Amino acid sequence: MRSRRFVVASLAAIATFAALADTGRAEEELKIAVGGRGIGETFVTEIGYKAGLFKPHNLALDIFYTDGGGETQQAVISNSAQVGIASGFLGAIGVFAKGAPVRIIGGSYTGGAQVFWYVPVASSIKGPRDLSGKTVAYSNNGSSTHAGVLALQKHYNVDFKPTPTGNAAATMTATMSGQVDVGWAGAPFGVAELEAGKTRLIMKSSDAPDFDKQTSRVIIANATELKARPEVFVRFMRGYRDSLRWVYSTPEGLNAYANFAKLPQATAKRALQEFLPLAAVDPDRISGIEEVMADAVNFKFIAAPLTHADLAELIQIPERRQ
Repeated sequence: MRSRRFVVASLAAIATFAALADTGRAEEELKIAVGGRGIGETFVTEIGYKAGLFKPHNLALDIFYTDGGGETQQAVISNSAQVGIASGFLGAIGVFAKGAPVRIIGGSYTGGAQVFWYVPVASSIKGPRDLSGKTVAYSNNGSSTHAGVLALQKHYNVDFKPTPTGNAAATMTATMSGQVDVGWAGAPFGVAELEAGKTRLIMKSSDAPDFDKQTSRVIIANATELKARPEVFVRFMRGYRDSLRWVYSTPEGLNAYANFAKLPQATAKRALQEFLPLAAVDPDRISGIEEVMADAVNFKFIAAPLTHADLAELIQIPERRQ
């Protein structure tokens, strides 16, 4: 109890200090594109903003949701959004290699336990070896689910048909109505259907060993905006880190997450602990870069691995904490 009070008091002190330091400065607006509301770590920015944790950093956020990492990348490339959350890492590498104005300013999710593939319980598909010739969903090109499904196809060496189906809710509808054979979901979305016996788990991203240790989703920024207003992005990442700490370390944060995800508190706590542990959503963590480069080449996101100089230009995490 004492540690929780300390965390709350510390965040309040940080907010007060930042507010005093920035007195008189007008709030600067950032448009934030988030890939797939309710999937994985997509809660952080909205919950933190509603809790007032970006206000001390003099930021006004305009948050909107896309159907996946590919759409998020396009929003950032066009500067319809200055920041993109939960962008597929491979997709970000691919568009950067083609000269798109995209830079990575944080990790979003590392590991593969959170994304899974399922079928209706009445399906004849019992496991990955039954997938030959079947349609297997992912959100859209360049997303982490796109990379995940390609990694699983390689791992199981089964000739199924990767099929873009949009966001998780649209995919659930398409799967349950037979428009696609196998659907994708990202915890906490889709877990209730598994527990109710409406769907059956077929595979997870973590089944592919190399993919499981990689950073699969990242936070991206428009490169032109990042160069012109670097301090704004420093402040955004401060607010993002504050939001994560609040959700993971206070009862109020857990309650906000439960309300966002529309889950009972006990289920919300389990979702954070099992599917979204703090180490997996650490924005300062970028893991498995060599494996990511190999996958990017194998899956034809890029023609050749990026050089060290390229990676230093692509990955620019403000105030990175090692």
